[in-house]
Amino acid sequence: MSKPSTIFNNTRRRLLSLSGLALLSAAGGLLASANAQDAWPNKPIRLVVPFTPGGVTDTSGRLIAEHLGKRLGQQIIVDNKPGASGNIGTSLVKAAAADGYTLVLGFDGTMVINPHVFAKTPFDTVADFAPVGKIGDATLILVANPDVPVKNLQDVIALSKSQAGGLAFGTSGTGGTPHLAGELLKVRTSANLTHIPYKGGGQAMIDVLGGTIPLVYTAVAGAHGHVKSGKLRAIAVSSAQRTSALPEVPTFIESGISDFVVNSWVGVLAPAKTPLAVVEKLNTELNAVLNDPPVREKLRLMGIEAMPGSANQFGDEIKRDLARYGQVVKAAGIRVE
Repeated sequence: MSKPSTIFNNTRRRLLSLSGLALLSAAGGLLASANAQDAWPNKPIRLVVPFTPGGVTDTSGRLIAEHLGKRLGQQIIVDNKPGASGNIGTSLVKAAAADGYTLVLGFDGTMVINPHVFAKTPFDTVADFAPVGKIGDATLILVANPDVPVKNLQDVIALSKSQAGGLAFGTSGTGGTPHLAGELLKVRTSANLTHIPYKGGGQAMIDVLGGTIPLVYTAVAGAHGHVKSGKLRAIAVSSAQRTSALPEVPTFIESGISDFVVNSWVGVLAPAKTPLAVVEKLNTELNAVLNDPPVREKLRLMGIEAMPGSANQFGDEIKRDLARYGQVVKAAGIRVE
């Protein structure tokens, strides 16, 4: 018969052995998880662009996809899914697996304006997405046909107030950032402006060049050549500082409208609950791309000022813009069914 102390020692050794196995198993699981995280990405990544190919949003997304893919060591495939002002492609990413292999190119019109102007939006910008990082700001500009008797923003405001039916300004469509910028200008100055929505910026530009409409609010990229050639008169840009593309054009702030900053931004988002380590890696590599001088210059030629920053900074800006544009949409009574 075994002595009690012998039984106790044998039992203690078995418990210690089992505990050691449990610790090894747990450590192995953590190691496997860490290795899986370190291995990301180990296959191609899909970047959904919720617009048709060829526009500035699409071309900027393709530029970023090419260079970000090189830094990550995996191809980033651009997948155009247009429709409903970006709602269709964006909602596809909302429903994708939160594993870092499906991303969306977020446009401010879709992410922070659509939720206010559409009767029903198929996603919640804050709850359904994890901001990765901002790519940059597309500077907006107000331009006039040269035959319109205005030289600056104050002239535009004064002329509008003298027109019974208002002074028309065209944009790429109802609910877009240029439209909201024009409505905000009306709220801030009591200008008598009448919005003329088009199904794209191209037709609006044709009509202002031809004198069909007096003004267009658009991205600098679309107006740059016409301003340089003298076919259009630049009134002001609504960025915080003058744009390097047209350094002679004053800002709205310089033109007498304090704190008037309205840019159209583009950035990268992932589905909500994407692992933080993946988001942080994406953000780090995206910022490296945006700090690369050739990439910055290519974006500048597209009318986009590269804006590297943290994922949290991008998320905070999204929340601020959601609140700001909500007020403008409500005041203007804008609605898209």
